[in-house]
Amino acid sequence: MKIAVFSNKPYTERSFRQANESFGHELVFFEERLNAETVSLAAGSGAVCVFVNDELNAEVIKALSELGVRLIALRCAGFNNVDLAAAEKWGLSVVRVPAYSPYAVAEHTVGLMLALNRQIYRAHMRVREGNFSLEGLLGFDLHGTTAGIVGTGKIGSVVARILNGFGCKLYAYDVQPNQECLELGVRYISMDEIYRLCRIITLHCPLTPQTYHLINAESIAKMQDGVMLINTSRGALVDTRAAIEGLKSGKIGYLGLDVYEEEADLFFEDLSNQIIQDDVFARLLMFPNVVVTGHQAFFTQNALTAIAETTLENVSAFERGECQNIVLCQKVVCRCKES
Repeated sequence: MKIAVFSNKPYTERSFRQANESFGHELVFFEERLNAETVSLAAGSGAVCVFVNDELNAEVIKALSELGVRLIALRCAGFNNVDLAAAEKWGLSVVRVPAYSPYAVAEHTVGLMLALNRQIYRAHMRVREGNFSLEGLLGFDLHGTTAGIVGTGKIGSVVARILNGFGCKLYAYDVQPNQECLELGVRYISMDEIYRLCRIITLHCPLTPQTYHLINAESIAKMQDGVMLINTSRGALVDTRAAIEGLKSGKIGYLGLDVYEEEADLFFEDLSNQIIQDDVFARLLMFPNVVVTGHQAFFTQNALTAIAETTLENVSAFERGECQNIVLCQKVVCRCKES
């Protein structure tokens, strides 16, 4: 099948071309993000391959359908950027990569915790300047610290295993408790209890209307003073303006973000020679107790290989009359394998 690959980067193309040696699809790569202005690039393709910041609203999906596209192949786990109602209306199936490497994201999550707690980034810059003072670099032991994991799916459960190894006291919130986490001794409690009891709170839930701005002024007010908040899931789980107020008041003592609710015009691009126009994001970077990475938690060789192979197998399954790792399947007759 001819596949139009949007939001392409050199590392994306390398991993997909290598994986495609086993599949034989026709791949056409575009650096542009998919949106209403670029959708015409998909003409002649049976599928589009898209990433987290591509826009698949009703207008774009209607245009894709009119161009003959029948499959939206997400090369990520989340699908909050896809209008599923429009996809159903216009006859497009949607597949995703539900588990490319939970270890990649989980390990990055804990890396942010360690970097913030022991202020590794500040210490590194001091030493480069010949400043070996320890003043202002005081951390705390993770051993015995209360940590709350919001969402204990594939990634959250790996985070639980890692933090269990550190000796943290683990709490979690999820609509469906994970048996593996229960066996580790994780205690499932309410979100209000997470806010009240946990010194570290890490987010691993999908972005839905129910979780949009889950972390807001009201929830931050319920947290411990000096709480550590980590988000490697979806940017809009956190109300950034409320988080800034929490940082100013001291309610949030540490903030680690790999995602940002307005990241589409920032992340994955080299803007080092430009002035950042997003005033909220620029303000975040002024705080010494904030670490932001540019949506790189997934970015390991293992994950890139798994993403490419799973995405291309999803397309091949669709060609065979199956839907694999489905979000939405439009085939009248199919043998669906839900993720």
